[in-house]
Amino acid sequence: MCHLQLKTLIFVAWVFGYVAFLLSVRRMWTGKYVRSPLVRSLFMNMVTESEASAAEAQEWYRCTPDLLGDSLQPLFVQSHLDSGTKAFLKRSAEKSSWLFTQLYHSFVSTVLSPLVSRTSINGFLGRGSMFVFSADQFQRLLHIGPDWKAERLLDLGAGDGGVTEVMGSHFREIYATEVSLPMRWHLQRRNYKLLGIDEWQQTGFQYDVISCLNLLDRCDDPLHLLQNIRQTLVPKTGRLILAAVLPFQPYVEVGGRWERPKEHLKIKGKTWEEQVTNLSNEVFRRAGFDVEAVTRLPYLCEGDMYSDYYVLDDAVFVLKASDDSEQSAH
Repeated sequence: MCHLQLKTLIFVAWVFGYVAFLLSVRRMWTGKYVRSPLVRSLFMNMVTESEASAAEAQEWYRCTPDLLGDSLQPLFVQSHLDSGTKAFLKRSAEKSSWLFTQLYHSFVSTVLSPLVSRTSINGFLGRGSMFVFSADQFQRLLHIGPDWKAERLLDLGAGDGGVTEVMGSHFREIYATEVSLPMRWHLQRRNYKLLGIDEWQQTGFQYDVISCLNLLDRCDDPLHLLQNIRQTLVPKTGRLILAAVLPFQPYVEVGGRWERPKEHLKIKGKTWEEQVTNLSNEVFRRAGFDVEAVTRLPYLCEGDMYSDYYVLDDAVFVLKASDDSEQSAH
């Protein structure tokens, strides 16, 4: 009995020590050097009044089109911080300030991370939503209006379905794939039609738009994936919208571990523009795709108790099957 009580006391002391440590770290990390002036200013509705915020936001979208390959220069679409992105950042800042929720999330993540993938942990906790583009940015990339409609959308690796929802209003049928079971529960609650990762290519029908958002660097065989996508798009009018984090650093999440993919794509170039050009000329062309539009966007993720949000650098492409590949398919 005494041994059990001692174990209980040790566990309670460990929990209190862990919480105290997180609180001290939170205080240390809430200074101006880590917590973004952009999100704070958005939260206070002062974006236009903050020079630091404007400079940070501008950097997210900065591109020098002259440094892109000749064929890509006229296809570049300049994006900007818009109301949809501001709304996501504001929600992220609000959630980050929920102290006890963030403490709970941090504790659960620490316990589960050796056993379960981070994606599944986020799905279980209902946190870590991603933002790739707003509805307006999606429409500008595809050159469509708010009332444009098509038959089928397939979102590969859809996560919790937040980005799927941005695109979904334009489609009568919405299909999604996702490996993580907790994330699949979120997709089912949104009434999306779930397909297995080896099922979507064999349904007997084709898709008007397939989205492959920040998945190319997280799958074992990216070229095979691109070839399957090309074969399942509606001929002529079908489009692939693909986002890739740059610099390109591929790895696959297995449980709580990160491993190298079986097929390694090496993207050359030191700058964002050089890597975009190399992706277009070497990878997409080899897979039978032509670029129709490309833009630079921030890949945003909801934050935690340490930061209001996290951001990576995205290149977002609209791709169509090249004429040569369509002819060879027939």
